Amino acid sequence: MAFDLLIRNARVATASDTFDCDIGIRGGRIAQLGSGLEGGAREIDAAGRVVTPGGVDAHCHLDQPMEGPARMADNFDSGTRSAACGGTTTVIPFAAQAKGQSLRAAVQDYHGRAEGRAHVDYAFHLIVSDPTPQVLEEELPALIAEGYTSFKVYMTYDDLKLDDGQMLDVFDVARRHGALAMVHAENADCIEWLTKRLEALGRTAPRFHAHSRPMLVEREATHRAIALSQLVDVPILIVHVSGKEAIEQIRWARAQGLTIFAETCPQYLFLTAEDLGIDDSYQGARCICSPPPRDKANQELIWNGLNDGLFTVFSSDHAPFNYDDPAGKKPGGAEVPFRHIPNGIAGLETRLPLLYSEGVLAGRMTINRFVELTATNPAKAYGLHPRKGTIAIGSDADLVIWDEREVTIRNSQLHHAVDYTPYEGMHLKAWPGLTLSRGEVVWDGKSLQSRAGRGRFLPCGTPSIAPRRS
Repeated sequence: MAFDLLIRNARVATASDTFDCDIGIRGGRIAQLGSGLEGGAREIDAAGRVVTPGGVDAHCHLDQPMEGPARMADNFDSGTRSAACGGTTTVIPFAAQAKGQSLRAAVQDYHGRAEGRAHVDYAFHLIVSDPTPQVLEEELPALIAEGYTSFKVYMTYDDLKLDDGQMLDVFDVARRHGALAMVHAENADCIEWLTKRLEALGRTAPRFHAHSRPMLVEREATHRAIALSQLVDVPILIVHVSGKEAIEQIRWARAQGLTIFAETCPQYLFLTAEDLGIDDSYQGARCICSPPPRDKANQELIWNGLNDGLFTVFSSDHAPFNYDDPAGKKPGGAEVPFRHIPNGIAGLETRLPLLYSEGVLAGRMTINRFVELTATNPAKAYGLHPRKGTIAIGSDADLVIWDEREVTIRNSQLHHAVDYTPYEGMHLKAWPGLTLSRGEVVWDGKSLQSRAGRGRFLPCGTPSIAPRRS
């Protein structure tokens, strides 16, 4: 039987191997890998180019309900459009429970926001902010069984944070039902204490956001989250790790034999605290995120952790807010104290090109480690492998053909709905030349070829990954 699409002369890179072959695609899946394949109804010649699995961005925020006036810039249309153009073919954003809301109602609302809009495939994490007995005993176990097998808990933000007892309750549900708990680890009381003292001194410019969240705030919460997971005997994943002090806690835990996963993001490789401002200019609001970027020395530690197995996943933590917008970084149209500036930066489209260019092509990591961090491991961690995250017979034909060429990042050329990128002007050495999602070209290197609504919801299975002992 003829292939629907045949990719010839590919230099295929997976998490474990690099080899030359043709890729035969039929019915949206990889049907055959081999040399000299014949019978493609359509053919693409990938000679001289690397082909990797489509990226799995396992930590991004799209059209997440917010307390007014804040509103995210990207919905499922613009956000997944941006993902496709940056080589990402699966996204996992968050169905967020508001306090007092049913968790199932939050999931139903989020399906309504996604329906008919996504360009690439998607799954949902849950955010548990109100673990009532009904949520813990009924809703959460049922939702896990239905394919929502990961959820995030916060140790900061008044509208989201849980106390230690609540975290133990949620971790216990994860242990009993085979789910993966993700933790935003920052000490809320320390942050509030520091913020009040900065405000009393009139230090409210964006740059002081970093002063309110020093590394010890992340270190303490990371240590506490690890201790809570040890008490319950359940794996957890610490998200968006920013630097040395949290890294040391995770290394210690691994040395004790604890199953602790870790994630980091582009902002901790390519931004520093100086990007929040070296004076009191409001421009630094563009780079406010939590934890904040650190310094050059911590960037090197993050690179080391990516290479030696400390980090399991490399995600964007795309949290899109327009800068010049009353619903974005200027609430109500005003330049406000850092406490009131929405946290988050855009990064869905730039995640893969940044790491491919500055990691693989700059000689900082192998192409196989790149694939492991950006596709295979996130697919395994959230129960989507081997359907997603690899190039293998039977897997979805989610592929990126890379063009190794000079590229300067310009927000005007990106496809999100955000009015800036923190990586404006960076010079890269590569960009996706072609993105395929289930065998369909969704990005041809010049323009979007997809349509809103072609993306499918993916129920997730049981996590199938173990951390490296580093």
